[in-house]
Amino acid sequence: MNCRVRKPIVKVATFIVAVSIMLPAAIIADQIEPIRIVAIGDSLIAGYGLKPEQGFTSKLQKILNERGCPVRIINSGISGDTTNGGLARIDWVLSDQYSGVILFLGYNDAFRAVPVESVRHNLTEIIKKLQSRNIPILFFGAKAPRNLGADYYEKFDSIYPELAAEFGLLFYPFFLDGVATDPLLNQRDGIHPNEAGVDLIVDRILPYAGQLIRQIDSSQSGDELRHYLNCSL
Repeated sequence: MNCRVRKPIVKVATFIVAVSIMLPAAIIADQIEPIRIVAIGDSLIAGYGLKPEQGFTSKLQKILNERGCPVRIINSGISGDTTNGGLARIDWVLSDQYSGVILFLGYNDAFRAVPVESVRHNLTEIIKKLQSRNIPILFFGAKAPRNLGADYYEKFDSIYPELAAEFGLLFYPFFLDGVATDPLLNQRDGIHPNEAGVDLIVDRILPYAGQLIRQIDSSQSGDELRHYLNCSL
């Protein structure tokens, strides 16, 4: 009697395992509580001139979810924001709970020729506040307009790799890599990416986003779900 009862149970269990293996990654991601990542930045993060679904954070979240990564990316980009503005609001942003941060500020500082020392100070303080809370960071680099002169743009550009090295940050050297100055990938202002430009940015940044998720997982306790294991990146 016992043997006859166990056989269908084994078959059912085998069927359940087989079905779970065949489930698309996106469906698996939908069944898991997502980790929350906040993207702090200016109009390039906010998605200036684009529909909400065309912006950087929406597109990055969408492709991560499609790859089986249970992630929600909160858009905390503000058009016109500076490193000083970011520092002023960082405590307010962190009043909510996040597992990771994408940090990209400084372009508006450069356009206004804000002293490099001030930009470095503000970014340093933001990073310190994030690290004091043990929040993994994906840090994006920026480049100053070349018409500001070599003395300014060389010092400005160096801020980002130097801070990344100093604080041991996951670092993507240039957010607009492959997009800047290309009229086919930018809006009419020549500054903000169009949807095609955002697609290219997301494609290039995707491996770094995967590394951020891995860092978040490694910072969690052993009893917590490992989100990166579900990702197909």
